[in-house]
Amino acid sequence: MAQLSQQELDEIYAFALDIGKRAGKLLLDGVDKRIGGVDGSGELAFTEKDNAVDIVTKTDEDVETFIRSAIQERYPSHKFLGEESYSKGQSRHYLIDEKPTWCVDPLDGTVNYTHLFPMFCVSIGFIVNHRPVIGIINAPFMNQLFSSCAGRGAWLNERRQLPLIRNPSIPPMPANAPSKCIFSCEWGKDRRDTPDGNLHRKVESFVNMAAEIGGRGGKGGMVHGVRSLGSATLDLAYTAMGSLDIWWEAGCWEWDVAAGIAILQEAGGLVTTANPPEDPANAPIEEARLGSRLYLAIRPAGPSETETGRQTQERVVREVWRRVRALDYSRPGA
Repeated sequence: MAQLSQQELDEIYAFALDIGKRAGKLLLDGVDKRIGGVDGSGELAFTEKDNAVDIVTKTDEDVETFIRSAIQERYPSHKFLGEESYSKGQSRHYLIDEKPTWCVDPLDGTVNYTHLFPMFCVSIGFIVNHRPVIGIINAPFMNQLFSSCAGRGAWLNERRQLPLIRNPSIPPMPANAPSKCIFSCEWGKDRRDTPDGNLHRKVESFVNMAAEIGGRGGKGGMVHGVRSLGSATLDLAYTAMGSLDIWWEAGCWEWDVAAGIAILQEAGGLVTTANPPEDPANAPIEEARLGSRLYLAIRPAGPSETETGRQTQERVVREVWRRVRALDYSRPGA
C-alpha cells in the first residue's frame, strides 16, 4: 500500500492548488467568450450522454485534457480518473485501488454552466489507499476556491478556515434536527418515471424532510429549507463551510465527491451512506464507500451541553435515515 509523507502531501497539495486555479480560469474564459459574443449566438454547444440532462461540452473535455496532461507530466506514476475519459469507456466498474489516484471532474454542474447559472466548478481529488486526502474545488464565477490537505485543515480562498463559524466554537447540530436544518438534495440524472423507482423514492424522501412535524405518518422533518444546487461537488463544499447542514444524494460518481469528501472530512464533517439500514436507531454509522454512489453528509459540528460534536452528527444521521427511502445505484466493483 502506498504511503506518502506529510511533506510529499504538501507538495502535491501546492501543485493541485495551482492546476485548480488554472483550470478555473479556463472555465471562466469560456464564460467570457459567450458573454462577449465571441462564440456567435452565445449558446453553448453540448452533446447528450445517457439522457437529456447528462451532457458534455467541449469545455469539459478541454479542461480535463489540461489537468490530465499537467498531472502526467509532474506525477507520471500516479493514476488518473476523469469523468469525460471514463464516460467514453464501456465499463462502469469502480476503478480506484490503493495506488495514488487523481479523481477529476473538469466541470461539475455542466447544465448550470450552459445556462450561466453560477453553481459550476472544477473538482480535483487526490486519493491514497481509497481515501481522499487532498481536495480542490474551484467555482470561478463566484470567486470561491475550496481546498484541503490531510493534516492541514480545510479552507475557503486559502485564508478562511472551514467551517466558517468557529467562534466561540463550531455550533452543534440542532437539538431537534432535522428541524432548523438546511437540507440539500439533487434530482439527479435518473429521470425514469418508474413506479417506486429512484426518482419517486427521492421525491418521497424530499417531502418527508420538508413536511410539518407529525406529518407524513410521523416522518415530517420540518427542515428550514431544501436546496438543490445542481452540483454534488458544491453541495459538499457548502456542507464543509457550514452553510448546508445535511446533504443526501445517490447516483453521483466518485469524481463528483472525491474532492468534496476530502474537504468536508478535513473540516470535521461526517460522510456515511444515504441508504437507511434495517435498524436506523442502532446500526453502526460507517464511513461512506467512495464507489458506492450513496452519500449522506453532515456539516462539522461542535459539542452541545449534553453531547459531543460527533454525537450530534450521528443523531442527525439516524433522524435522516428514519425519513428517507433506500435507492438503487449498484455497480460492478464497488
